[in-house]
This record gives sequence, C-alpha cells and structure tokens, in this order.
Amino acid sequence: MQYDVVDLIMQDHREVERLFDELKNHPEKRPLLTPVLCGLLVAHSRAEEAEIYPVAAKEAGETDEVEHSQEEHAQAEQLLAKLLDCEYDSPQYEQMLQKVVESVTHHVEEEEKTVLPGMRKGLSAERRYQLGERFASSRAEHLGELPGQATREELLVQAKNLGLTNAASMSKEQLKRELQKAGS
Repeated sequence: MQYDVVDLIMQDHREVERLFDELKNHPEKRPLLTPVLCGLLVAHSRAEEAEIYPVAAKEAGETDEVEHSQEEHAQAEQLLAKLLDCEYDSPQYEQMLQKVVESVTHHVEEEEKTVLPGMRKGLSAERRYQLGERFASSRAEHLGELPGQATREELLVQAKNLGLTNAASMSKEQLKRELQKAGS
C-alpha cells in the first residue's frame, strides 16, 4: 500500500500530540512514555532531515522554511535531552515538558501551514508516495535513538539543511556546537 508522505508526517504529529496529553495528564506514565516520545521525535526528525527537507527545498521551493524547520529540530532535540535528565515527578520535569510542548507545537503548526501544503501542491502524488516510502523506512531505521545520538553523517545533513558552509571540514563536535547555536 502506498502512503502520501504528507499524511505520514501529519500522523506522526497527531501521535506526538497524543503523547503530550498522556504525559501531562498521567504523570505515572512518564517513565514509560518519555523515552517513547523522545524516540519518536528523534526518528521523525532524522527522517525529515534526510529524506524530506532536501526534496522540499529543491523540488517544492521551500528553502527558507526548511532552514527554519531544521533550526527548530535542533532546538527540540536540546530540550528533549534536558527532559530526559529530569526526575519524572519533579517541578523541573513539568517545566521542561512545557517547553518541549511549546517548541514542538509551534514547529508542527508552522510545518503544517507552510512546508506540507507546499509539498502537496508542488509535488506529484507519485513523488509524494515515493517520499512516503523513504520517510517510513528512514523513520523505522532511527526508532529507538535518543537526543544527542546523531552520527557525523546525520549532523552533516542537518548542517546542509541549515545552509551552513564548511560543514564537511568540521569534526563531529564542531558540527554539534554549530547546530546547537542554530537551535538556541
């Protein structure tokens, strides 16, 4: 069965919103659901960065939006790493969860207003189905990864999506620092 990449991305967005509700309203589920949320968001981000953003920029003309979305991914990953460091029943967890919710919700709203409609309009159904397959495969490959576990190659993709120059000559640590700056 074929799936439109836009629909797959939006399904992930709805699942993240559901997880946010569970984490806010059922604190007893946090030890189980926090890593699930982080793993899903990291896998979703890596798949978008590797498979979707380059196409959205080149074929659908969404270059500025892709750069902005990449910055938001970097910011969200930093927040997720901090969330994982919090005790589940602490006030710090509540505060960090709220920051994650605000950051990701803002990103989702923007992406669903700009990038995704641009892809639906600018790409054929066949192309969106091809991307759906690539997105699903990439996301499955990255499921279970947590914030901060990106490889150098994944960091290079993020840097390219941001339009960073000289990224290829940077070490993994230099790339991390540059991406953290972009997410700040």
